[in-house]
Amino acid sequence: MIKVNLLPQRKAKRSFTMPSTDGPSTAPLIAGLALIGAAAAAVFFLVDMPKRNRLDELKTASAQLQTQINEKKKALVGYEELKKAEEQARTRAESIKRLVATKNVPAHLLHELSKVLTREGPTMTETMAKLAGNGPDSDPNKRFQPEWDPAHVWMTAFVDGGGVFRLDGGAQSESDVTQLAKRLAASVYFMDVTPAGGERVTERDSGQQYYKFTITGRVAY
Repeated sequence: MIKVNLLPQRKAKRSFTMPSTDGPSTAPLIAGLALIGAAAAAVFFLVDMPKRNRLDELKTASAQLQTQINEKKKALVGYEELKKAEEQARTRAESIKRLVATKNVPAHLLHELSKVLTREGPTMTETMAKLAGNGPDSDPNKRFQPEWDPAHVWMTAFVDGGGVFRLDGGAQSESDVTQLAKRLAASVYFMDVTPAGGERVTERDSGQQYYKFTITGRVAY
């Protein structure tokens, strides 16, 4: 006779063991993390921190230097004006020396020519100043450039006879001669100023080219 057992059978219990964290599989990971941390600390203390300190030192030095520069600028206020005045005085003195070496010229003409050869400009009447200026009453034929550099021309001779003068010299270009002639014409000491011709020549010693010119006119004594 066949017997059927309907009662549930008990299954054997299985035990579950947690993996050990002390095993050899986690040791390399911990060692690697420790090595990375040590390397990061070394980079911070040996590389990054010295650079930051050096940067701070440079910023401090730059600020101190800028303070010194500002103080020097305050101390040099007016230096550029004094330098320009010195250059004008030197140019005037050189021009007078050239004229004195050529012929005895009346003192007032020497003084006026020295003014013409600097940025100070010629002595003008009020009417002439308006005509030679840049205002609405100016005359294009009498107007001259106030920013023109008189150092572009030099005088080699000035001859005055019977109220008629002849001025010889050199210039960097023909336009420089035009500016000189306009200044002479605007002066109260000269009349009928006329460029009497010129030519471009080459200096024998240096080989440099310049414009050799002659200006004539009358002197107002």
